[in-house]
Amino acid sequence: MADFLKQRAKMVERQLRRRGISDERVLEAMGRVPREAFVPGQGRHRAYADSALPIGEEQTISQPWIVAAICQALELRGSERVLEVGTGSGYSAAVLSLLAAEVIGIERHPALARGATEVLASLGIENVRVLVGDGSRGLPEEAPFEAIAVHATAPAPPPALLAQLAEGGRMVVPIAAEDADALTVLRRRGEDVERREIAPCRFVPLIGEEGY
Repeated sequence: MADFLKQRAKMVERQLRRRGISDERVLEAMGRVPREAFVPGQGRHRAYADSALPIGEEQTISQPWIVAAICQALELRGSERVLEVGTGSGYSAAVLSLLAAEVIGIERHPALARGATEVLASLGIENVRVLVGDGSRGLPEEAPFEAIAVHATAPAPPPALLAQLAEGGRMVVPIAAEDADALTVLRRRGEDVERREIAPCRFVPLIGEEGY
């Protein structure tokens, strides 16, 4: 446990702060969530490696910098409702739970959704719900959301998700490109959408009605 605490502190300083993550709330949240709890047993010793790690079902837990970059780009202040597409292990949802009022995650693999729910409950996290479904369609019955985090590459910004953003809301989504995916933040301004690329990245594809 003490070793994981040291690795987590080192991750925050070396992988995040030194590489441009400046939102102190995000840094604090990343320093509080035990990433090792979300990595399957045999890979747990690599929980704080600067890389994505397998979690089963041919899915991965994103590298720490990517999780932090997404959270920072969402510009959360604590009162928001966040929709998360592709919850996977639940790690990012745990970080988001410390930054927002409510997080609703959608995961298409039932086994991963169950595992994430169990780990989140074991950590006493009560403001996250994980549902099984097609995340590319979002959750229109519970929209609008002030923030949407998409953890899978889309061929283009999914229209259904954009429609579920509140006015001024932010969505972070990897968009497919030739050489590497582009982690992109989109902000809704009335009928317009502002777009800004954050960094190149690599994610699993967004599978669903508005994905691949």
